Amino acid sequence: MKAIIGATIHPVNSPSIPDGVLLFDEQFIKQVGSKDQVQIPSDVEIIELPGKHVFPGFIDPHTHIGIDEEGVGKEGDDYNEITEPVTPYLRAIDGIYPQDKGFEDALLGGVTAVGITPGSANVIGGEIAALHTYGRTVEEKLIRAPVGMKFATGENPKRIHGNKRSPATRMAVAYLIRQALYKAIDYANKWSIHNQKAETGNESSPPETDLGLENLMKVVDTSIKARFHAHRIDDIMTAIRIAEEFGLDYTIDHATESHLIADILASRKVYCVVGPIISSRSKVELRNRTAKTAAILEKHNVKFAIATDHPVLPIQYLRTSIGIAVSEGLSFETALKTNTINAAKILGIDDLVGTLEPGKFADFAVYDKPNPFSLETNLVQVYVEGIKALDNT
Repeated sequence: MKAIIGATIHPVNSPSIPDGVLLFDEQFIKQVGSKDQVQIPSDVEIIELPGKHVFPGFIDPHTHIGIDEEGVGKEGDDYNEITEPVTPYLRAIDGIYPQDKGFEDALLGGVTAVGITPGSANVIGGEIAALHTYGRTVEEKLIRAPVGMKFATGENPKRIHGNKRSPATRMAVAYLIRQALYKAIDYANKWSIHNQKAETGNESSPPETDLGLENLMKVVDTSIKARFHAHRIDDIMTAIRIAEEFGLDYTIDHATESHLIADILASRKVYCVVGPIISSRSKVELRNRTAKTAAILEKHNVKFAIATDHPVLPIQYLRTSIGIAVSEGLSFETALKTNTINAAKILGIDDLVGTLEPGKFADFAVYDKPNPFSLETNLVQVYVEGIKALDNT
């Protein structure tokens, strides 16, 4: 057992605690409170951090760390299976190299957890995984999988597939998504009928197993979220149209033009993943990109997180991205929630990470100043599952 003392603790879901105590073991937080509230056992290792500030580790909900390795080229490109446009049978965890340098960079930015998604070349790309950024293997890093299914609208699937097969238009993108979801519903019904017959003693041959439909069943029954890659208004609304038609639990990822329809998103209580904020307008879909998007979404009470889309933007600049959003009008209070509790909810891991409270992983970062988004603030230490993963002291 260890105890951090002397620092200001920022739990995010409750007021900051000056001169607080954070008691944790090798994996989980045990107690958080003021020095008068938390009784520290005599055999605990004391870590004195006077004047420092402890925040939950940041969470980037949309990255390609390990599945699109940096500086490797084709050998490390495992995030787009472009041999066909609909590949729900794929799992991100099967393509992740756990020693990708991106994981080290994540720690340099105070990022302790990431959502790793297949790419956006395909209309349906495969299952998403949530990993810690410290550990030797995928299994050691794994928080939960699957935590979502990747869908993509707009330019990317059209560009990748349009010259040789469907989809060549946005209409075909929507059709392929609908067709796959209807197939999943039909598949689920066949299994339900088979199971009912088996329970009553009637002989029935089970349906032929289809791994893609098995995975899509989790989307249809809302066990996992549909994560829609969508930049423009038309693509965002297509994603919403399909999600509402099938009753999906979903998010809009990238959400480049979301600020133009923030009222619509608010009325539907849509969660968005915004970003990368630091990027050029490299394609038509990005022409309305602005760093003010986050502030506008906040004004309309739309819940969101910010993403780097690593390696599009190196993940160590996540907190810089949030700082830019703050400079463009996002409140500091909301900024603290974006990549802690909001990102955790988007990934479906908010029971394990996102705030500093008992029962959650001991994932936290220590800074020398109270504003982790300032360029003048230095990262001092990072802990993942109670292990000191980075020490700049």
